Amino acid sequence: MRKVLAILLPLMKPHRRTIGLGLGALVMKDLLSALQPLLIRHGIDSLASGFVPSQIAWLCGGLLALSAVKGLFQYWMRVLMIGASRDIEYDLRKNIFAHLLTLDPAYYRGSRTGDILARATNDLNAVRMMLGPGIMYWTETALTAVLVAIVMAWTDWKLTLIALLPTPLVSVAVIVIGRRIHTRFESIQSLFSDISSRVQENLAGVRVVRAYARETAEQERFEELNDKFVSQNISLGLTSSMLWPILEGLIGVSFVVVLWVGGYRLLQGSITLGDFLMFTVYMGMLGWPMIALGWVVNLMQRGMASWERIEKLMAERPLIAAPANPVRLPEPARGEISIEGVTVEHGAAEALHDVTLRIPAGSTLAVVGHTGCGKTTLVSLLPRLLDPTRGTVRLDGVDLRDLDPAELRRRIAFVPQETFLFSATLAENIALGAPNATRADIERAADAAGLAADIASFPDGLETKVGERGITLSGGQKQRTAIARAILRDAPVLILDDALSSVDTITEERILGSLEGLMHGRTTILISHRVSTVRNADLIVVLEKGRIAEQGTHEELTAAGGYYADLSDKQKLEEELQSA
Repeated sequence: MRKVLAILLPLMKPHRRTIGLGLGALVMKDLLSALQPLLIRHGIDSLASGFVPSQIAWLCGGLLALSAVKGLFQYWMRVLMIGASRDIEYDLRKNIFAHLLTLDPAYYRGSRTGDILARATNDLNAVRMMLGPGIMYWTETALTAVLVAIVMAWTDWKLTLIALLPTPLVSVAVIVIGRRIHTRFESIQSLFSDISSRVQENLAGVRVVRAYARETAEQERFEELNDKFVSQNISLGLTSSMLWPILEGLIGVSFVVVLWVGGYRLLQGSITLGDFLMFTVYMGMLGWPMIALGWVVNLMQRGMASWERIEKLMAERPLIAAPANPVRLPEPARGEISIEGVTVEHGAAEALHDVTLRIPAGSTLAVVGHTGCGKTTLVSLLPRLLDPTRGTVRLDGVDLRDLDPAELRRRIAFVPQETFLFSATLAENIALGAPNATRADIERAADAAGLAADIASFPDGLETKVGERGITLSGGQKQRTAIARAILRDAPVLILDDALSSVDTITEERILGSLEGLMHGRTTILISHRVSTVRNADLIVVLEKGRIAEQGTHEELTAAGGYYADLSDKQKLEEELQSA
């Protein structure tokens, strides 16, 4: 019980008033329930001296009044207690979602989406059941047992001892079976995460599944998981169902013994008929709490197993967080970037090694190089999606680690290599970083990104739903939507991480022409494999195995005869062949 309280009390604290009122209603309901057998005893014993109609009327009226008031308290008990559990569920869901948004991309790369969703839905529901019906019936069971035991002992302590003889056996059954329920439910929740992950992966990768004709194989793998899930749930059901018959059996034995011994004592004249009837009514009252105890134990064990899984999720901490006393960036932000001796290590491998760059405010830096040379790692340092292992990155002279990441990211418009669109309208996706943008602002950004002609062809224009991850759009349309989003952000720093790879050269020229005005006076970083994209940059850097191999202007690098010159010559030849 101590472990249960350690979990429950912090969750219940913000709702202590509602829960307190609910527990007060529960106490009143149980007190009134405990009074009913006493009233019955008084009425039966009063009738022993003779039948008086008025006494019968008072007895019936009293029982009806007690039942009505008890029902009222029972109603408010359920409304308040279960309502509080829903409020706690709301708070927990909100906190889990807010916490998930703080975690680093590295966490999601190492975690399955289905597992996270299972903890935020199925596990959360199990915790709610523990907090609502679980704690309500646990308290009711304990209080009813105490009240009934006190009144029974006050009437006849010997008969009460006989009635309570099975109690130790009940405790043993609850502890032993409760532990098995906890272990098996924890295993079931883990398996539910596997199923959720399998479904999520297949839905996200449905095109790959169909392209490789893997439908049957994936169905078979899902059936294996599903069969295992059903089997484990049946096993849990068998374990849970053992508790109720055991408790009912012990209650039945107690009832038989009380009837036998109580009847004998009644014949001896040791107790009155009213006492005997009161005892039988109290035994009936003990029956439901004892049976409910099995259900409550089931709820509590499930809830604790689920809470442990949620706690593990909530214990995850972001590697990148705001410092205790963040420094404020100077206003207005200029966008000067300084990268000083930066090395980034991923395990034993180095993604970047001793990189030093200075990007003046309002200038354009282009980064080129082979796949895997560290280009994306370099630009990921600027919005602090990761921190350098060694070295410093500064914006306007301030170390990024001294800034609040949220404030830093408001100064940056970032178009990542992998475009992500939400299942919303095109307008909502473009205005993601500028929620107060007007319709005219969105249209201008879309036009600058080369989306105007596409939007005109859509049946609902900017109100067209793009589907999950933008599935209804082509790769080029997704990239241009992401570029429009960055344009509308109007930040002092603009990062385009290979953002034009999915558009043709004609569209690329049109977008770059539109971006020229936007890039003026704005610090811009371009990553591209196309010379045509980067040739007008103020500085071009060639990365090779995480190191700066070449740097200079387009003219300087083509004259140097290195990687950039070879890349330029190859692409010129390709263009000539295509135009021939």
